[in-house]
Parts: sequence; C-alpha cells; structure tokens
Amino acid sequence: MANTKDRIAVGEAVGIVAAQSIGEPGTQMTMRTFHYAGVAEQVPTGLPRLIELVDARKEPKKPFMDIYLESSAANDEKKAKKVAAALECVLLEQIASVNEDFEGKSIKIQADANELGLLSVDINDVRAKVKELISPGTVECRENTITAKPKVNTLRALRRFTNKIKQLQVKGVEGVRRSIVIKDKNEFFIRTAGSNILGVKDIEGIDFKRVYTNDVKEVERVFGIEAARNALVHELDQVLTSQRLFVDIRHIMLLADAMTMDGAITSIGRHGLAGQKAGVLARAAYEETIKHLVNAATKAEEDMLIGVTENIIVGQTVPIGTGLVKLRMKL
Repeated sequence: MANTKDRIAVGEAVGIVAAQSIGEPGTQMTMRTFHYAGVAEQVPTGLPRLIELVDARKEPKKPFMDIYLESSAANDEKKAKKVAAALECVLLEQIASVNEDFEGKSIKIQADANELGLLSVDINDVRAKVKELISPGTVECRENTITAKPKVNTLRALRRFTNKIKQLQVKGVEGVRRSIVIKDKNEFFIRTAGSNILGVKDIEGIDFKRVYTNDVKEVERVFGIEAARNALVHELDQVLTSQRLFVDIRHIMLLADAMTMDGAITSIGRHGLAGQKAGVLARAAYEETIKHLVNAATKAEEDMLIGVTENIIVGQTVPIGTGLVKLRMKL
C-alpha cells in the first residue's frame, strides 16, 4: 500500500530532480564578482563560486571570515577597530627596508618609525622574532635599526635568510591580509580578507562561537565533516539566492550529502563522485570513456547493472519509479 503522507513518492529519482533543479538556474548565473562594502578584496560569487564549491577546491580564490565580537566590543566602534587592527597580518618588509652586507655577511633592517607607530609594532618584538629566526646567530638593535648576523658560510645562504626575514610575520594572524569593521543591525562585526579560524581563537574581544568562514575545506579540517557539510549547504544556497535564484534547500542538502558521505569533501567531477561509481558503464558514460573501458577489461570487471545509467545503456528497465518493483512469485 502506498503511504499517502509521504512527501515524495517511493522510487522517485531524487538525484536527477536535484541535478536539474540546481543545474538549470546555474545556466542563468553570471560571471560577475561583487564587492563587499568597504573591503578592497573581491569575493567571488555567481558561477565562479559555484564551480569552486562543487569542485571542492583545496583553497578558495577569495577566502574571508565574518568575526563577531563579545558584548564589550560589539557595541563600541573604537574597541572593534582595535580588535580588527590586531588581526591584520604585518610582514617585516611592510615596516622596514631589508638590505644585505655581503662583506660583513650581515643583514641590516631599517624600520620605518611612522609605520611602527601606525601599525602599533614594538621594535623589541621585531628584534626578538628576528633573533628566533636566525638563532644561533647574533642580533644587535640600535633605535630603529637591527643588524642580524646569521651563522652562514656562503652568500647564497645569506640571501635565503634575507628572504625569510622579509616574510617574517611581526604582528597579527597569519593569512589575514585585511580587516574592516562593519555595522550590522545591532552590533559591529569584523570582515577579513583571508581566513584562519584557529589563528583568531585566542584574540581578546572575539566571540569565537560566532566566527564564520567561507572556506569549506578549513571548516572540515577544524570542526569535522558534519560542520563542513552544513557550511557547504549554506554557501551553495547563498551563491544561488544572491542572484535571485531560489532552489529548494532539500536539493542542495542532497548534493552536500553526496559530496560528504565518505567522511571527506569530494568533488562531483570525474576525479570525484562521477569517477568513483561502482559500475563500469556508469563511469565510462561520463568522461574518459576509453580509459574506464580498457581498465575494466584488463581487470575483468563485471557490471551488475544496479544503477540508472547502466540500465539505460543496455536497454533494460531503469530501477526507479515503477521499475523498482520486482515480481517474486507468479500466481
């Protein structure tokens, strides 16, 4: 007997319906990228962002975080700006000129006093970080000039240390290139260009429970696959609704479930779900047909014809809808 209370009929091809429900609006998406207010970085949306998500790229093109603050800073713009300033990653080459003395095999770092004051960087902190980098070498500091003498025998080794010193992080959170304060309806929050969830965890004034990143892979690394699945649903839905394309959330949830069912985020292309299908014919039907058929032939693989694609290819009844019904006994 049929259950009339079911929201969907037994045997309904939900995967196909979800694919066309997401794919058709996807053809109407633009290649545009939008500017988030005040941020100089472009955050990709539209088709580029959709492709980025379903391809499960290791690093998004433009990662960002929305960081909400504790009550003391959330309603005070000055405090919010102070927290935002503490987030921005500052490299040594941004506040100082770095030059080599090949004759003395030393590196001279001339800090800009204006930049030090503007970015609230202490020259003693810089000295300590340089000392840690070149240890067991020596470091001398006079006013805003630091002279570093690493223990090296060749000029090439000295050049390597010079490049490392230029990229030395002297302040802020690694990966956060820029941060701005934005006024929400009831509070201030910080939007960053660049993402590093664990890096902001211990910064004073941040409500870590409300930190959000658009980097789904980072969510997977830090919080696990269930959180990554929820983030994937949110990001896919946001990409579509931002261009006024409204897709039932159940279709998006099904896609996210398929991409995360193995415990890790998997792309949907030939290197992901499409290339991992159990049936030989199903794998060959998508892309790289000859490769799949040759590999199957050399391994003497059998196709049990349990999927939709395989049965269409051989002309059998497709196992969806009424095709799911099997006659067990002829009366």
